[in-house]
Amino acid sequence: MDLGIKGKRALVLGASRGLGAAIAKSLAAEGADVVAAARNADAITEWAKTTDGSVTAQKLDVSNAAEVDAVLDSLLESGNIDILVNNAGGPPPGSSTGPSRTDWMAHFETMVANLIHIANRCLPGMEEAGWGRIVTISSSGVEQPIPNLALSNGLRSALVGWSKTLSTEVASKGITVNIAMPGRIHTARVDELDAAAAERLGKSVEDVATQSAASIPAGRYGQPEEFADVVTFLCSERASYVTGSKIRIDGGSIRGI
Repeated sequence: MDLGIKGKRALVLGASRGLGAAIAKSLAAEGADVVAAARNADAITEWAKTTDGSVTAQKLDVSNAAEVDAVLDSLLESGNIDILVNNAGGPPPGSSTGPSRTDWMAHFETMVANLIHIANRCLPGMEEAGWGRIVTISSSGVEQPIPNLALSNGLRSALVGWSKTLSTEVASKGITVNIAMPGRIHTARVDELDAAAAERLGKSVEDVATQSAASIPAGRYGQPEEFADVVTFLCSERASYVTGSKIRIDGGSIRGI
């Protein structure tokens, strides 16, 4: 199936590893010209050597507002961004009462405010072209809060409200705006969460991972490529009538209808 994104310019955030890297690879394989951005641009350069398609590594720390604007100034000077994949690393685990106000505000700026700002910088070019795709990577925790991930549950939920609102404002301009919600996808981030849970519960990491996988109807953790392919479809011409949606890629973990 031709997804219709050959030659489209995509900006993928948080692309040094995990879901971001998998999405960047998947888009490049479909012919998109991918700008893969992260603090560790060297890691992107390494994995890009074995990737089919066009990938440009871009150093970008989304927690640094001045750096965000400087990078966007440079990117937009050379052309529009047709596809934006908003992806920010998750905050540390913890209860609702654990993080301080400073913690909430710092992570809000990185995970919410700066991602919205990046989208706002890209939107005028999309509107001018009459075509655009914005996909924000959230978490299944916005539908079923994940224990001991209070910061993530709260902040990612804010992005869901923003995404839905924006989708109604730009749908008539050929721009779709969607949320992709990973469940337990086997990335370094999930390994870190399993390790934290193991320490908290006094169990081995293997026991925690086995118990977690057993709770998933599919009986296993997902692979990054399985998640990335769904995101790539949402970024495609074929998904032109899918907007304002939350798409779960979780092996059936969320039991609610």
